[in-house]
Amino acid sequence: MLPFKLVYHEGYDLRLGEHVFQSQKFKMVRDLLLAEHIAEPADILAPEPASDADILRVHTREWVDKLQHDRLSLSERMRLEILYSQAAVRGFWLAAGGSILAAQCALKDGFGINIGGGFHHAFPGHGEGFCMIHDVAVAIRRLQADGALRKALVVDTDVHQGNGTAAIFADDADVFTVSLHQENNYPEPKPPSDLDVNLDDGTGDEEYLDSLHKALADSFGRFAPEILFYIGGADPYREDQLGGLWLSMRGLQERDALVFAEARRRGLPVAVAFAGGYARKVEDTVRIHVNTVIAAREAPAARASGANP
Repeated sequence: MLPFKLVYHEGYDLRLGEHVFQSQKFKMVRDLLLAEHIAEPADILAPEPASDADILRVHTREWVDKLQHDRLSLSERMRLEILYSQAAVRGFWLAAGGSILAAQCALKDGFGINIGGGFHHAFPGHGEGFCMIHDVAVAIRRLQADGALRKALVVDTDVHQGNGTAAIFADDADVFTVSLHQENNYPEPKPPSDLDVNLDDGTGDEEYLDSLHKALADSFGRFAPEILFYIGGADPYREDQLGGLWLSMRGLQERDALVFAEARRRGLPVAVAFAGGYARKVEDTVRIHVNTVIAAREAPAARASGANP
């Protein structure tokens, strides 16, 4: 049994058919965690969809109405790059509810992992890059509204820069955003995060991990969060179809372990969302996400909250 909770709902599968975003991966991750006895059924919680009130803490009423009533323009549909459906809309509301629940679990147990989410290309008034709703931003705003926390650090290791995250929190001194990504890749332009690490094509394990270590040290030197939201994309993998970095599976697991160890050393709870992953073999993407759960399970015990770095 895991010492923390996983969050999953069958509605996370957006049923996109033949699409590079293979959203069936979320069910495959859940199934593999159970099959390998990494997790037990009791470790997995099912979220409720986020309320409209929670979604509106981040997104505009106009955008929410367009999504709920199928009023997207052709250009808005094309920008999403996924087929619109009511099932997809429900899937994004569920992902947001899942990230809220994972964050609440993190505050209680030290970790909470949403087997889904990480839709970091969604902006307040539009969606893009397979992302309708920014679940992590919704979770942060909900926890702030509840008085559960004030200051949050977002560490994004997806191969693509978190442009929606950067835009949403651009003028917010209580949320510090970090994005470690391939420079010559989507999106373009890239609105500035608080800290952007622009990596060259073909960056491998050693250089990547060194850059991540420096970015974390810089972030903690500039900002004192109460929680770390980790967007752990599988797409820096060397076999990813939409990425151009060159990380191995072992390098990706060391990436996760490094983030988790630095958070635990500072007594910080960690809420995880999985984000992208488009390996030529979907089983590789699934394995990378499962390894993130293993890295969390093996993370060192946390210091008391408020420990000095």
